[in-house]
Amino acid sequence: MITLTINTLDPSVSDDGDMAKKPRTDRPRRRSFSPAEKLRLLAGYETATETGTGNAFLRENGLYSSLISEWRRTRDAGLLTGKPAGSVVGRPTGDQAEIARLRRQLDLAERRLVRTEAALSIMGKAQALLEDISESGDRPPTSRR
Repeated sequence: MITLTINTLDPSVSDDGDMAKKPRTDRPRRRSFSPAEKLRLLAGYETATETGTGNAFLRENGLYSSLISEWRRTRDAGLLTGKPAGSVVGRPTGDQAEIARLRRQLDLAERRLVRTEAALSIMGKAQALLEDISESGDRPPTSRR
């Protein structure tokens, strides 16, 4: 019976003994962000989404879209302002959540209003054009000589 070890296959590799059997002590640590960092990253992401590079921004900074959504909710609830760095950011209270919901609803209503006003303006111009066309069709043609 032949027993193969790492040393018999490649003598330059040494057996590290107990080191491979113990858990790593330098485990990856979860990153934490101060409220100022969150606001800075949110502003950067929103700028990037306007130019169509939002996903690239997330990859460059090692962030997930769910984290951005969570930070937006806390920002809209007013929890990211006025807190010192390193302090715990809690869940929004009922009033803060209601304020955030109403702000989102107001933003949606304002966007709909802008879209409706643009549509009405276009329809008014189209109606004026159609009236001009129908009036010119009622007049007898004039010959040009």
